[in-house]
Amino acid sequence: MSIPYSHIHDDYKHLLDLDAERRIASLDEDVWINYPKSDSVIQLLNRIINMPKKPRMQGLLIIGEAAIGKTSIVNRFAQMHPDVTFEDEDRITHVQRPVIQAVMQNSDERELYIAILETFLTPFRKNDTRLKLKYQAISLMRACHVKMLILDEIHNLLRGTPVQQRSIMDVLKNLSNELMIPIVGVGVHEAALVLGSEPQLASRFDIARLPLWDMDKNFRALLVAFEKRLPLKKPSHIDRKEKATLIYQYCQGNLGDLHRLLVECSKSAIERGLEEITVDLIKENQWVMRSNKQRAREIPL
Repeated sequence: MSIPYSHIHDDYKHLLDLDAERRIASLDEDVWINYPKSDSVIQLLNRIINMPKKPRMQGLLIIGEAAIGKTSIVNRFAQMHPDVTFEDEDRITHVQRPVIQAVMQNSDERELYIAILETFLTPFRKNDTRLKLKYQAISLMRACHVKMLILDEIHNLLRGTPVQQRSIMDVLKNLSNELMIPIVGVGVHEAALVLGSEPQLASRFDIARLPLWDMDKNFRALLVAFEKRLPLKKPSHIDRKEKATLIYQYCQGNLGDLHRLLVECSKSAIERGLEEITVDLIKENQWVMRSNKQRAREIPL
């Protein structure tokens, strides 16, 4: 039976049948909203993954402020290129993994291979030699027909010395050459520093910067899209001038901070039986906005 709440997207109306506790829990689930910048990055990634194989594949760095939505975009892209399992004529099962996602911890080559191997459901020994780990990682990537390697948190390479950073970037370049696949790095703005001042290395990676949102009609449209996914029984009209301006004042165009603010406001609205995001709730939950990005948020008790 359809629930007549026009301010909620049809895919989310069923949440309104749940009790308060379960509606609050649903707010912590992942939410994906298409917007122009995300579409542009995904289109760019699709072009890159479909490029003909050659020894010198063009890589990409996706950079932006923390919590701006970089990881969500590459996760969405990976979901669009799922693993494929099939049997050949000899009834041998094969797995194709078009996209591999790993997280960079530092500028250590062994840790790079371990991060890649951990994405495969296959045993390996972390204390094996660097060469053995490298051979196993490359063999698995070839066997699974990997077409793109995505390395999240690539700014962590900066934890190493300049020599270590240069060395690991050479490793990535050689890995791309050997497998003939593009490598995509994802990180904060400082990640661009991993390219250093070497023209050969810098020319191997294009840069896509995700900017903060401006306070404009696109931001208000984003607020409408978010509201359609919030399980509140009354419309909040957060795109209207007073609320939109106040929300932007707190989140400053950061997508992750915006999402966190709206989630906390929605939880408060459900707990108190208000069923809508009010100006007072927005002001009350401004604590989720960190004035100093280097420090953790402090929850008011």
